[in-house]
Amino acid sequence: MHPIQRLVYTFGHRTINHLPLLSAAANAKTTAATTITAQMAYPIRNSSSSSSSSSVLATESSSKGMIIINRPKALNALNLEMVRKIYKHLKKCEKNKSLMIIKGTGDKAFCAGGDVRALVEAGPTDESKSFFREEYTTNALIGNYKIPYIAIIDGITMGGGVGLSVHGKYRVATDRTLFAMPETAIGLFPDVGGSYFLPRLQGKLGLFLGLTGHRLRGSDVYHAGIATHYCDSSKIPDLETALLNCPDADDVPELLQKFHCLPEKPFSLQPFLDQINKNFTADSVEGIIENLKSDGSDWAKKTLETLCKMSPTSMKITYRQLELGSQQSLPQCLIMEYRLAVRHLERSDFKEGVRALLIDKDQQPKWQPSSLAEVSEEHVQWFFRKLPDTEELKL
Repeated sequence: MHPIQRLVYTFGHRTINHLPLLSAAANAKTTAATTITAQMAYPIRNSSSSSSSSSVLATESSSKGMIIINRPKALNALNLEMVRKIYKHLKKCEKNKSLMIIKGTGDKAFCAGGDVRALVEAGPTDESKSFFREEYTTNALIGNYKIPYIAIIDGITMGGGVGLSVHGKYRVATDRTLFAMPETAIGLFPDVGGSYFLPRLQGKLGLFLGLTGHRLRGSDVYHAGIATHYCDSSKIPDLETALLNCPDADDVPELLQKFHCLPEKPFSLQPFLDQINKNFTADSVEGIIENLKSDGSDWAKKTLETLCKMSPTSMKITYRQLELGSQQSLPQCLIMEYRLAVRHLERSDFKEGVRALLIDKDQQPKWQPSSLAEVSEEHVQWFFRKLPDTEELKL
């Protein structure tokens, strides 16, 4: 199976065929490392690893750090080994560098998520739990990073890629950015801190994005408030060079503003924001469904059609986690999400969603329960229940 198929959930079955597969040319060397002569590029790996396994690269000078996610043929998807490498380098650079840049190799993706097929096939093993535990620990580190953290989200940025970017102080989107949190389509939930950042977007936009998995492209990522800056993709090499040559970290905001350009296109969801706020203001997912039915517009009908394809359990969990997350800190949200992740590995629609979209590819998931009415409050509460003290996420 081609690595891109492992990430099909990320894009939704309606659009995967419109995304080009990566060619060998996508594995080109990154420009920033070669333009700064003072930089030293090296793979973060054990000495026994081969060069082909250098899935995380770093460039480092006396005062700057950079992490390059280097799996372009898999759209820079994350696995446990990569998460560990990223965390280790972030901890190291936080102590003795003035800023950190994170980016992806190639022009297709920053990071498209994780290998969910491997996770569900493994089940609730120690390694599967470790992936979520260490990924969320890395998200928490980024959210409290002591030096300027700049994520260049050029290309596909979904799932785990969102966790590596959205909690950092600066997020630079480009005309090639494609952002989404599409987890409800595979029986999961918007994790990696989704319960923290989604409810803090304008109005009910975050709840809309979390429940529907709606994709934001290019400048929409900036308009939505997910990116702090917007830059033409052709200027990204110059931006990286400027950041790596920046004499003082205090100059970073001014430098980013210099490369920032106001998008020419208006927010594509702007015409629908009032409807989003009105229809997604409800006491339950069922209430949202009823609001959309009453609305009756073409937009409402399309949104309703999308929601009807999602896991009913995932939608109820997503609604609850965003409601709770709106009142919690990022670490508190991640502790909650780890409980949800462990329970999804144990008993949920996660395995069936991945089967339908990735393994058998029949696009016909058999959700259990199959309707919102059948998803009991007791069942939803089970996912949020505390784990034994020795198993809780410690941040």
